[in-house]
Amino acid sequence: MKLLHRFGYYLGGFAIGLVILALFLNGRGVSCEYNYGPEGRVLKSIRTKTLKFSTESEALIASKTIDTAAISYILKEGDVNFSKSEPRKEPCGVYYISGTTKDQQNVSFYIENCDSIATLQSIQFLN
Repeated sequence: MKLLHRFGYYLGGFAIGLVILALFLNGRGVSCEYNYGPEGRVLKSIRTKTLKFSTESEALIASKTIDTAAISYILKEGDVNFSKSEPRKEPCGVYYISGTTKDQQNVSFYIENCDSIATLQSIQFLN
């Protein structure tokens, strides 16, 4: 078989495979936009749970120092610092998450991540 024929069969099979793949994945909400590393999995786990606030956090929110939209933004775009976190702490892991709000404030959180509830323990504003 000539090299040109082999190349044609390869491209034909590849095209059929792409069409079949498109049919299977069409409309299922499948995307490659998420980071599936440890940091991305922790942030997604926290975002999917009910978020509770400690009294200290509620006081900062009530004084309008930070709002829940900024907290949600950091929980989506922030960074998890595993060296300052305690992921294996019993009964719930504690994670240190830092990020920059849309207002260019550098903020860090300590969040306790339990099975069904995530609790925002403390909020710190960084320089």
